[in-house]
Amino acid sequence: MPTDGPDNHRRSIRLREYDYAQPGGYFVTICTHDHKCLFGGVVDSEMHLNELGEIVATEWLQTAEIRSEIALDAFVVMPNHVHAVFVQHPSWPLEKLLRSWKSFTSRKINPQLSREGTLWQRDYFDRLVRDQKHFANCVRYIRRNPERAGLRSGEYILYESELARSVE
Repeated sequence: MPTDGPDNHRRSIRLREYDYAQPGGYFVTICTHDHKCLFGGVVDSEMHLNELGEIVATEWLQTAEIRSEIALDAFVVMPNHVHAVFVQHPSWPLEKLLRSWKSFTSRKINPQLSREGTLWQRDYFDRLVRDQKHFANCVRYIRRNPERAGLRSGEYILYESELARSVE
């Protein structure tokens, strides 16, 4: 499989025959650089999401509002990563959409941390949503992720569209 450059031995997990610029549903995971817990911290022995986590959530919602061709179905902001399910349009291919979102959130968050540089890992995990059953599994995964991580209400941000809320 192709690598991401001559000195980088990462292999693409993408389907060779699939055109990722075509419209489709995606499940993505985006992690902070070095898995740093930037979006929350421990207060009185409890994890609490902070204003940086709020920025991340707000920007996901803004992305869907300003780009009507993006349909946001569900996302969860965890202390060091984000999971999301959405449908994108060819005018905003997956790579372009995520690069734009990561860049914008970095420009908003880095000054608050009095720093420059990388906020997000360079890569992200993406999976095509194949059908309604796979969509439901992705929504359930997003919904259950905070509980599996031992987080309680208020320690993460969960968004679900009407369609996602209909998943049992």
